[in-house]
Amino acid sequence: MSADTAVVIPAANEADRIAATVKAAAALPGVDLVVVVDDGSHDQTGRVARAAGARVVRHSRNRGKAAAMETGAEAVRLLDEDDAPRHLLFLDADLGETAQTAAPLIEPVRAGEADMTIAVFSTRVKLGGHGLVVRLSKEGIRRATGFDATQPLNGQRCLTRAAFEAARPLAHGFGVETALTIDLLRKGFRVKEVEVDMAHRATGTDFRAQLHRARQLRDVARALAVREPVVVQNLDKLRPKR
Repeated sequence: MSADTAVVIPAANEADRIAATVKAAAALPGVDLVVVVDDGSHDQTGRVARAAGARVVRHSRNRGKAAAMETGAEAVRLLDEDDAPRHLLFLDADLGETAQTAAPLIEPVRAGEADMTIAVFSTRVKLGGHGLVVRLSKEGIRRATGFDATQPLNGQRCLTRAAFEAARPLAHGFGVETALTIDLLRKGFRVKEVEVDMAHRATGTDFRAQLHRARQLRDVARALAVREPVVVQNLDKLRPKR
């Protein structure tokens, strides 16, 4: 099989898992490039990822998931041949060895059956307090497009380069997945969910975990707000006339 896919892994303070994730991603069929975006980590994430075989791009400060995705995609573009851009497989840094099961996400894109695939984890890890953000995203996507997303916040996605470029600029931070789904469906791109046997590290219930979920809720709400027709119309009315 000829190489046609690059893996992009946004990572912040994931030194303990990034090596296993990188090695598993690099072994996927058709993958010849793994780019890790070290998003302002305070640990050795970048060094460990490089030692595991990834190309590493570093943000000097934490800029958020969407910015890391765009940086990674741009790094891939600079290495692409113009007539054969690679597909982009985005994976989270904490997947570890389970990233080796991501091949089914690539296959529909490679076959021309989908422009973006979204992972549905067959093994669910209980996430404390996570349901509110999921429900907000699910309902927002359904209301905007009619699409009933199973796991709307899942960051494991494979896209054609054309689909990725059509979705730019990406929504801020943790609103990126919700916005990607809405924007691509509205533009007529084909989105397909694919079940995979992956697993995240479980999210806790301590203060840091609660803060993370609060940021998720904020970013998803912002992404949905600017995509609601009534909100957009009102924003247009408030803009000064030229």
